[in-house]
Amino acid sequence: MKKDSYLLIFDLDGVLINSKINMLHAWNKTKKIHNIKNNFKSYFSNIGLPFKKILEKLNVNQNKNLISKTYKEESLKKLNKIKLYKNVSKTIKKLKKKHKLAIVTSKDLFRTKKILKKFNLKFDIVCSPMIGLKGKPYPDQLNYVIKKLKFDKKKTYYIGDMPVDFQASNSCKINFIFAKYGYGKDFKFYDKKINNIENVYRFLK
Repeated sequence: MKKDSYLLIFDLDGVLINSKINMLHAWNKTKKIHNIKNNFKSYFSNIGLPFKKILEKLNVNQNKNLISKTYKEESLKKLNKIKLYKNVSKTIKKLKKKHKLAIVTSKDLFRTKKILKKFNLKFDIVCSPMIGLKGKPYPDQLNYVIKKLKFDKKKTYYIGDMPVDFQASNSCKINFIFAKYGYGKDFKFYDKKINNIENVYRFLK
């Protein structure tokens, strides 16, 4: 660990990428195929949670593995609808020269890696929900990344845009930075906030 380096852990959707149109397509197709009654608004209000947890919250009782498979397939068909937020590419490249960078997301690893490859974004570690690790709002994924990269929690930040991101970082006892430009609503207890990804430099002192 370099003297002045930090571990910056990023959420993916709503922080690095704007994937709302992709989600809309995937959900509406999945909804039609599996005869799900819940509209996109009800689905979108729960993003940040692992996909199957969202289905549970929406009281979807059909085969969750099959629904998840359909959603992923439909999402992959429209990766061209996913866009990077402003200045993400150059900021990540610049940060990587001095700091350790990671991703903690509720998106599956296959799609996450596809998206990162599409935009040529490189991270030291990418963590999706996996066997033995509970997804957000639990801190398991964050703890896994910190342990793997052998970093001090005091010099670790999680940058997210949803309440589950804050809850996970709070449980992990690390700093949280709220991405105001993402999907979530601003809350007064978010004391560290950014309007765009470049603002993260303000906290690296």
